[in-house]
Amino acid sequence: MSNFFDKKKVLVCGMARSGQSAARLLRKLGADVTAQDLKEDVDWTFPPEAENIHLYLGKNPDAVVEMFDMLVVSPGIPFNMPFIEKARSLNIPVWGELELAYSCCKCPIVAITGTNGKTTVTTLVGEILRKKNPQTLVAGNIGIPFTDRVTELTPESLAVLEVSSFQLETAHNFKPAVAAVLNLTPDHLNRHKTMEHYRALKERVFINQQPGDAAVLNYDDPCCRLMKPPGRAIFFSEKERLEEGVFLDGNFIRARLDGIDERIIEISETRVLTENALAAAAIALLSGASVTDVSETLKNFKGVEHRIEYVGEYNGVAYYNDSKATNADAAIKGLSAMRRPVVLIGGGYDKQVTFDGWVGMFKGRVKFLVVMGQTAGQIIETCRAFSFEDFDRVNSLRDAVTLAAAHAKPGDCVLLSPACASWDMFDNFEQRGQLFKQFAREINAQ
Repeated sequence: MSNFFDKKKVLVCGMARSGQSAARLLRKLGADVTAQDLKEDVDWTFPPEAENIHLYLGKNPDAVVEMFDMLVVSPGIPFNMPFIEKARSLNIPVWGELELAYSCCKCPIVAITGTNGKTTVTTLVGEILRKKNPQTLVAGNIGIPFTDRVTELTPESLAVLEVSSFQLETAHNFKPAVAAVLNLTPDHLNRHKTMEHYRALKERVFINQQPGDAAVLNYDDPCCRLMKPPGRAIFFSEKERLEEGVFLDGNFIRARLDGIDERIIEISETRVLTENALAAAAIALLSGASVTDVSETLKNFKGVEHRIEYVGEYNGVAYYNDSKATNADAAIKGLSAMRRPVVLIGGGYDKQVTFDGWVGMFKGRVKFLVVMGQTAGQIIETCRAFSFEDFDRVNSLRDAVTLAAAHAKPGDCVLLSPACASWDMFDNFEQRGQLFKQFAREINAQ
């Protein structure tokens, strides 16, 4: 692929981690690269002058788009921005970092998307597949840009990718050998506007597949069940005993797939949410893993940071960090996993979704709710509509943890599960989760 990019003038828009990674890869491939960002004070992980990368900082690229042969845009940039629409009207290709990395990839790809569970399932599948193939890379939306590592891969490698709807928006030829859509519930509608558009973006994960490829879908999710991949559709289910697929058989995960018909593991032996365990088992088996590898990894997997992460017990109160619950459906799963009375911390960036399903669970589960962020008012209104009055509003996460600790009694738990993104108050959900853990320790040490 190096000849394709050689001497091409490429504008890389958005200099967060994935944008910087894309710019570096393009330089390695011989492209003439210009890095653009609205900020002038970019936190570079590399000196751009050493890479011979031109800079166009502190302004929109509207006036210079026609000077380039190609645009590579960050996932965080909405696809309806005027400069992107201008580029498309001029037939200038607009790619994302995922498509760029795919164009250079020499090995099979496993791609995992969905509204919730992506990070856990991607991490888990990667651990299972490494038992057979140590050259398995886990990357993508999980925190390691695919462009960072793609040049290290050989035909014998395997890439396991977490893929977001934002990344799929700029995918064109991307074709994984095994794709998965874990679930589909309202999310990112401030950007995608309708569920129909959101679903169509998720379906792009398998749109280029061929009959020899496989798509793993959630049978229990009506949107996923109705999807029609061009390759082979394999389902997983908690509720249905499938003729083919991976499903819950009493208290056991069972696989009927490619000559396998056996119980893999008892649910009580794994800490993973059942839906995620079923999906990971199906994806891994289709990617060449053995039943033994799946079973052993599910038994030993300790979970993912910021997703129903046990922080510790202080003064008889257990603290859980579920900062990765950036939408209501994820927060429902986090709340459902608790086995103690809950003092809940929620609220954050407004993605223009409703909270009815989440708040509707509170009675009998949530002792007290602490709300913060842009959505605090909307969540309070929803609580009142459901006659839930045990709440208070705060202006900072430290205040939220302090108030939650005051309301929690021995035998309770404090759960950070915001049901919202973090961008109104934090750089990302990781920062929010790290601070929660820090404040839980500090406040209880006083």
